[in-house]
Amino acid sequence: MVNYRRYRVRNGTYAFAITLRDRRSALLVERIDALFSAWRNARRRVPHRIIAFVVMPDHIHVVVSMRDGGDDYSRLIQDFKKGFTRRVCAVGSPWQSRFWEHTVRDERDLANHIAYIHHNPVKHGWCEAPTDWRYSSVHRRHRPRG
Repeated sequence: MVNYRRYRVRNGTYAFAITLRDRRSALLVERIDALFSAWRNARRRVPHRIIAFVVMPDHIHVVVSMRDGGDDYSRLIQDFKKGFTRRVCAVGSPWQSRFWEHTVRDERDLANHIAYIHHNPVKHGWCEAPTDWRYSSVHRRHRPRG
């Protein structure tokens, strides 16, 4: 078995890509309620703050700032995947076994990841502008402040 070495920074900020096995699936947006519910439950067990996210039909991108002191983001992703799977699948997991992660180095790196995440639906041809995609944190950033 491959032993992955993941870079961790106490209460660090990380970008993740989490993907379904079937890249033609639309399960994540079809069951968005289950996805958000699974994430809320995982957040109770592994404290963190979501900085940016986008949910695509077959994958999600998210940037989180860890708040558990141990940066146990592997447990966060595992809890999320298991929670979603229990809600929507009778047999087997729809997820790829691994996930991609990146430790955010500085403010510029963070800004680049947020821009990439918000532009992802446009890149994949699902919409013409990031604000056209419903399942994205881009709406939090563009909401007028009152």
